[in-house]
Amino acid sequence: MGKMGKKKTISGFSKLSKIGKIKWMVENFFKDPEIVMRELKSYWLQNEAQQKIIDGFSENTISNFYLPFGVAPNFVINQKTYCIPMVIEESSVVAAASAAAKFWMTRGGFEAKVLSTTKVGQVHFLWEGNGDKLIQILEPLKTKLIQEATGITKNMNERGGGIKEIILIDLTEKQSNYYQLKVTFETCDSMGANFINSVLESFAKTLVQFIEASDLMLGKEKEVDIIMSILSNYTPNCIVEAKVECPIEALNEAHPDIDGITFAKRFNTAVQIAQIDPYRATTHNKGIFNGIDAIVLATGNDFRAVEASGHTYAAKDGQYKSLSHCLIENNTFKFYLRIPLAIGTVGGLTSLHPIAKRSLELLENPNAEELMKITASVGLAQNFAAIRSLITTGIQKGHMKMHLSNILNQLEASEKEQEAAVQFFENKVISYQEVRTFLTDLRSGKLSLSQ
Repeated sequence: MGKMGKKKTISGFSKLSKIGKIKWMVENFFKDPEIVMRELKSYWLQNEAQQKIIDGFSENTISNFYLPFGVAPNFVINQKTYCIPMVIEESSVVAAASAAAKFWMTRGGFEAKVLSTTKVGQVHFLWEGNGDKLIQILEPLKTKLIQEATGITKNMNERGGGIKEIILIDLTEKQSNYYQLKVTFETCDSMGANFINSVLESFAKTLVQFIEASDLMLGKEKEVDIIMSILSNYTPNCIVEAKVECPIEALNEAHPDIDGITFAKRFNTAVQIAQIDPYRATTHNKGIFNGIDAIVLATGNDFRAVEASGHTYAAKDGQYKSLSHCLIENNTFKFYLRIPLAIGTVGGLTSLHPIAKRSLELLENPNAEELMKITASVGLAQNFAAIRSLITTGIQKGHMKMHLSNILNQLEASEKEQEAAVQFFENKVISYQEVRTFLTDLRSGKLSLSQ
């Protein structure tokens, strides 16, 4: 093995074998290359066929990065009971989702409905002609666009999806010569990114050819500069709503030290604060995505796209706000969430990743709309659990108790020391420093395992 820092740049890295990639990396960036190589290889799957599938998901793969695959039972959504698959590295998230599911299980459960399912793609282009001429050719252009893309859209059309609308948008007041074709799609049970992008690239090609052949266009008007053709991950018309509601008195058990009406009022105020203050709204919505991301990951969907769309939607009125809402009306507590969720149950990793397939099977193989309802309900449950903690005991008590095992592992506590720590911190505030002091005292004899 070579010395660290020997050669930190390389040409042709992607052409190296998997072992070759690891060998070059550990020799040039790690102090103990042999140890690091063995460690990275230890995380390969024993099943070679499955490892080959995992490697194919990305580029320059050298090992696997594991996250826990957990479940949250007792989710009653639209009168159907689910056990929710969740992939996340934070134990308190799964625990909170489970607790919220159990609480609402006896209070009617979650109700969810899909409000709309269309997605958007755009062809962005520059054109120096008169915008009125584009409007004159728009209808025959639309016909040609759809006709030329038939080979791509045929299967989706047969499934009930496809192209729903094509709009020409003139943005020349904001950017010189800038126009776009805004296209609306229905992609059924698939997220549809590849389908949408393929259609848009076909549209771009047809647009150029159509204008070049148009009798209305002269000289430079025949020249179209396609800047890009790409779907938008902002899907404000692919919306799902999830909600819970119950009589105020049914909240009497929400916390042992607070009656139902006090709990409801404090909860409502907390949600209103997240509507007013972007600083609070950001953390508030992050809590929602704790639940949403976990199930999106577990089912092989694109959590980055889901998050980007959700945060844009939260700012749609010009200020970043809470994605969830709370009402107290006629002695009834109502808590609901509306969020864009462009997710699917066919295509992509959903049918390739072995655990993603099992996640969907665990959910009894839902279609895309059902998965949207499930996912939104989990996000709402997570939000409810977080707010309940914040307005009562505070977030740290429960969070740090769940985090105690991670701290103990970092400090290399033995099994007996861990058992003693769990007992010792049962009714105490937990922090890294307090746990370290406890272990120091335990190991020095100042404390005994029985204390």
